[in-house]
Amino acid sequence: MPEAIDFIAAKLNYWVYVVLMMVGLYAMIAKHNLVKKVIGLNILQTAIILFFISTGAKHAATIPIIEDGHGPGFQVAQAVQYTNPLPHVLMLTAIVVAVATFGVALALIVRIHRRYHTLEEDEILAQLDDD
Repeated sequence: MPEAIDFIAAKLNYWVYVVLMMVGLYAMIAKHNLVKKVIGLNILQTAIILFFISTGAKHAATIPIIEDGHGPGFQVAQAVQYTNPLPHVLMLTAIVVAVATFGVALALIVRIHRRYHTLEEDEILAQLDDD
């Protein structure tokens, strides 16, 4: 039993991301209000971004910049000393895409509300069936 607790405690950040992903997925599937669905999508995107940022983190690592590449004190760079900047750079792009997606979705929701006077998916589908 202590091994299981140690395993869960060692990977606590991953458990938090999984819970956030499940909350977002639940909101997208189970809720009928369009705003709640978009917020669920935003929670899911945030969980994925946090997951990738945490995988790019490394304890006691430095930025991948070689300061002095010649001279008598020159040492060969060891890749294990540096943190990988690629996940962080990609997640900056993902944050921009997430904000843009959220903004466009909210703009569409405003248009839907002006047209159907509701944000409930069932009521919108019923009005579409009547037309």
